Amino acid sequence: MHMADALVSPVVGGTMWLAACGLIGHSVRRIEASAKDHLVPLMGVLGAFVFTAQMINFTIPGTGSSGHLGGGLLLAALLGPHAALLVIASVLTVQALFFADGGLLALGCNIVNLGFFPAYVAYPWVYRVIVRGRYEAMRGSVAALAASVLGLQLGALSVVLQTQASGIAELPFGAFAALMLPIHLAIGVVEGCVTAAVVAFVARARPEVLPVADAEPVRSLRPVLAALLIAAALTGGLLSGWASSLPDGLEWAIARLSGTEEVSALRGTWHARLSAVQERTAVMPDYAFRQTPLSARPDGSDGASAESTTARADAPSALPLGTSVAGVVGGAVTLLVISWLGFVFRKWPRAV
Repeated sequence: MHMADALVSPVVGGTMWLAACGLIGHSVRRIEASAKDHLVPLMGVLGAFVFTAQMINFTIPGTGSSGHLGGGLLLAALLGPHAALLVIASVLTVQALFFADGGLLALGCNIVNLGFFPAYVAYPWVYRVIVRGRYEAMRGSVAALAASVLGLQLGALSVVLQTQASGIAELPFGAFAALMLPIHLAIGVVEGCVTAAVVAFVARARPEVLPVADAEPVRSLRPVLAALLIAAALTGGLLSGWASSLPDGLEWAIARLSGTEEVSALRGTWHARLSAVQERTAVMPDYAFRQTPLSARPDGSDGASAESTTARADAPSALPLGTSVAGVVGGAVTLLVISWLGFVFRKWPRAV
């Protein structure tokens, strides 16, 4: 559900950038005030895990489409909404800058769609209400499923609204929504199952870590962190090479309406400038070894399809080796970025 710059006008993109910055600032202030010592390392490891998990597109039977984990609700269930927003924003920024997954102009849209709705709407209004302050396996599973579906539905609807408000792509509102919502309903069900499984694992190992738990103190997180790091390494370095080559939900919806999975970018000033920035920063576009400069792509896109797919059958550069390297490197970079940010934000109040 990563939006490309080709779908977003400068006005809409700039507005969503301001909204995303406001959300990040709010999250930072709340983390400064309430963060526990275990939060920063858990943020970093979970950021790496979500980065690699998003690389795996799974086939949605009977649709000709695929989907991938969003991760916003998973992060909120394990970190709380404020840290979750900061982590998903970091993941999306690394993806856009270094892997051309999602546009830079559309980055604010993607942070709102994949971060705000699961962390600040689905988590407090659905997940916490169902769990009711005490984690149990059955309640946790139902909560994860319901909240994941709601978060993705709101995010998908937001994509449609942002696209319509931009007025660039000729995608009829009703038809676009009628395709986006059902396909992301299926993706939400899978995401809910994955979220429930990961949260259940952490709950068994260290239940006091969960935001809904009040138990103190938190015991050593080394076993949990080690398990999540191993899962991230295996996901990014091994499983990502076998991701589905089918178009994801957003690409699929666009293709059904326009006949192509990608929308040609509007060559306005801001689109061109941000395309040039992404051209310089994207060392492994589409999670593969760079072969063709982004500006030289035959579709004229600005460095991001409607949502980059991790392994395309028609892309010679998308070899398992390149994808595996991208997964490991991207996960490591995400871990380092989030850990550094977490350290800075935790120390900031003491420095002023």
